[in-house]
Amino acid sequence: MDDYQKEVSIPAGKISLRGELVIPAGAKSIVIFSHGSGSSRFSMRNKQVAKYLHLKNIGTLLFDLLTEAEDIYYRNRFDINLLTDRLVTATRWLEVLPKAKDCVIGYFGASTGAASALKAAANMHEIGAVVSRGGRPDLAREDLSKVKSPTLLIVGSLDPEVIQLNKDAFAQLKCEKKLTVVEGATHLFEESGKMEIVSALAANWFENHLTSVEV
Repeated sequence: MDDYQKEVSIPAGKISLRGELVIPAGAKSIVIFSHGSGSSRFSMRNKQVAKYLHLKNIGTLLFDLLTEAEDIYYRNRFDINLLTDRLVTATRWLEVLPKAKDCVIGYFGASTGAASALKAAANMHEIGAVVSRGGRPDLAREDLSKVKSPTLLIVGSLDPEVIQLNKDAFAQLKCEKKLTVVEGATHLFEESGKMEIVSALAANWFENHLTSVEV
């Protein structure tokens, strides 16, 4: 059985969301990426994380939460309810895709995308695990206590405001959880070697938690 890699179009009401789906041969899990404001399925940071996941035999779906026309309007990038709806739509699409049959699904969210990932996970208890990179979980504050998926929050030590937001969110989470601070990293983890650390942390978390889920 060969690896599966395909450009996909995900129906979402009157529009379609473009993405790339990669499923390594024999994969039992797939991580859906929810990117931050101003980013897209082409995010180099997310692609780097995805490569680490492929090495762990974990599939990935990187897709655009907004169309090009929608992304023009800055307010859409911070419409967490809209982004969550799009993430749920992509999840439902993936769940019925024959190639993804029986795969456990996880979420990787960055910045505002982490809020939509947590908000979606709070209402979709089949989600096996969530990882947030430099996330804004505070934007999903009202849903944090409902999240059942094991959740890893990753923040940079040189990002004090976001560290505090993540600490506050961490206290509200009632699921299995961990908060990891990457030393010497700023919000975007642009410093040498920091994204490699993030990728390894995420890959290990998903490898350990994306097993069968009791709904």
